[in-house]
Amino acid sequence: MDIIVLQHIKIEDPGYIKDLMLADGFKLTTIELDEGEKIPNYLGKFDGMFCMGGPMDTHMEQEYPWLIEEKKKIKEFVVDLKKPYLGFCLGCQLLGEIVGGKVVKSKPAEIGIMDINFSSEKNIDKLFSQFPDTIKSLQWHSYEVQGIENNKHVTLLASSPITKYQIFKYQNHAYGIQFHIEIKDTTVNEWGCVPEYKKALEDQLGIGALEKFDQSAKDNMKDMNNYSRILYNNFKKLL
Repeated sequence: MDIIVLQHIKIEDPGYIKDLMLADGFKLTTIELDEGEKIPNYLGKFDGMFCMGGPMDTHMEQEYPWLIEEKKKIKEFVVDLKKPYLGFCLGCQLLGEIVGGKVVKSKPAEIGIMDINFSSEKNIDKLFSQFPDTIKSLQWHSYEVQGIENNKHVTLLASSPITKYQIFKYQNHAYGIQFHIEIKDTTVNEWGCVPEYKKALEDQLGIGALEKFDQSAKDNMKDMNNYSRILYNNFKKLL
């Protein structure tokens, strides 16, 4: 299988799911957009696309002009070619914008290990039917998708008390996941070195919150790795 991975900062890759893909012998083509790498013109050769998180926001096209081309390429892959797509955090928001939604500031930001509550649609979904009705996962976002309920091809799969569209799907092949279950033991400390992430964390949880956040993530890591494994094994069936 040949997977294209769109990254917006080197330390935000598919994490634990990347390890699973490499163990299965998948070919990964990683495009580091923030370093000036270009998305290939021909996307038809790829079996699936992962689009990861990043410190920028979807509206920052002036500061990050490559966002314009990225949005076009995601739309081509998802809407025109109808190929499997998984978008995490920023990748979720980019998908939401592409299918007609708006990305707006969350009130408040969601940062921490928090509950995700699934809708009844989860029970018949190809990727998430094996998940429990409520899970805990890592949140680290200040923006969210809204306004996609008028798209008849969009299904809401999970919400949190603050963010309605924690998981949504477009048709049956493209998924936006606002939270992070793909993380590994090293993730929180690595992300805590990014100035934008550190500021958001301390604004929300106070100075010195990183150590406590890191421990909370590690306490829930076994479950998150298990959810990632279920997600990955079901995603393979879409490819």
